[in-house]
Amino acid sequence: MRRMIAPGANIGFRRAARAVAPLLCLVAFVALAAPARADGPVFPGADWDRPDPAKLGWSVPKLKQAEAIARDIRSTAVMVVQDGRAVAEWGEVDRRALIHSMRKSILSALYGIAVAEGRIDLGKTMADLGIDDLPPSLTAEEKQATVRDLLMARSGVYHDAAEETPGMKKERPPRGSHPHGTFWYYNNWDFNVLGAIYGQLAGASVYEGLMQRLAKPIGMVDYRLEDGHDAYEPSSKYPAYRLFMTARDLARFGWLYANNGAWAGRRIVPADWVAESTKPWSKVNDATGYGYLWWIATKDMFFAAPTGPGAYSAIGYLGQYITVMPARRMVVVHLYDPGLPRGEVSGKDYSSLLQAILAAAPPG
Repeated sequence: MRRMIAPGANIGFRRAARAVAPLLCLVAFVALAAPARADGPVFPGADWDRPDPAKLGWSVPKLKQAEAIARDIRSTAVMVVQDGRAVAEWGEVDRRALIHSMRKSILSALYGIAVAEGRIDLGKTMADLGIDDLPPSLTAEEKQATVRDLLMARSGVYHDAAEETPGMKKERPPRGSHPHGTFWYYNNWDFNVLGAIYGQLAGASVYEGLMQRLAKPIGMVDYRLEDGHDAYEPSSKYPAYRLFMTARDLARFGWLYANNGAWAGRRIVPADWVAESTKPWSKVNDATGYGYLWWIATKDMFFAAPTGPGAYSAIGYLGQYITVMPARRMVVVHLYDPGLPRGEVSGKDYSSLLQAILAAAPPG
């Protein structure tokens, strides 16, 4: 049945419409003038969406100041992602660089997948897995270290290791000085052996795992199997797993973690693993902890910048960072290519850059 409207009601409706018309125009004007905000996370396809930062509430003049800092500190590449969109890109974001210890946070993600699939048991010991090293070989006590101990850098195994920096060698405790699980030391032996254990139990090398379980599912555009290779140290049989990657691929990895391991509706890394691996299981200093191969902010500031609560970072030698800021829905990638004759980007340099970027951002 067709609904009838009384004539008087029709007149009232027209009067009401005339009354609210100015208000509707005002609402429309405010909506157009307000910074655009995403209703939910978006994910890049073959390329990143690059909106006008001003329409997202960013200060373009302050972004230019941050870009000037990146240029002054000789950054190779910087990417700033918010809500899945590339707000800023400076330098050679498509340049492959040796990413040093940022590789460890990528391995953490691969472990999360393998653990969820039942391929890796974090409670297994080195003895259970047949792990030993070149003489002086591991003691019976050292072989009681678990896979979880290694992920936390708490193995208590202070054997020579590939790709140690001079500082790491200098700070390495004496053999047998700490039982497993009791002492945090940033230990390349732990990290290198984790790579070997992954290859032993997951049915693929770190490089193959990265390609099949991370790069392809999240659409990395640059990573190739030949971008990974082993680097050996004569006094240890466990190599470091070297990776060459680009800033724009690393930004996808950071955005995956900012979304608790999900990508465009697909679960890539278990959410509980993301949460567990980015907890500060060990105290590094008053503002920083260490999780499972991630560096964790223990305050609302990280690198002296207002990142908000829950921030964490992958960090590589000589000034390489993926900083994930879940509270701000933001990821910042900074790459320095050690193959270029530019010197080092210091932690202080990166702090200045991150502060400038966040000063340009809309309120968190």
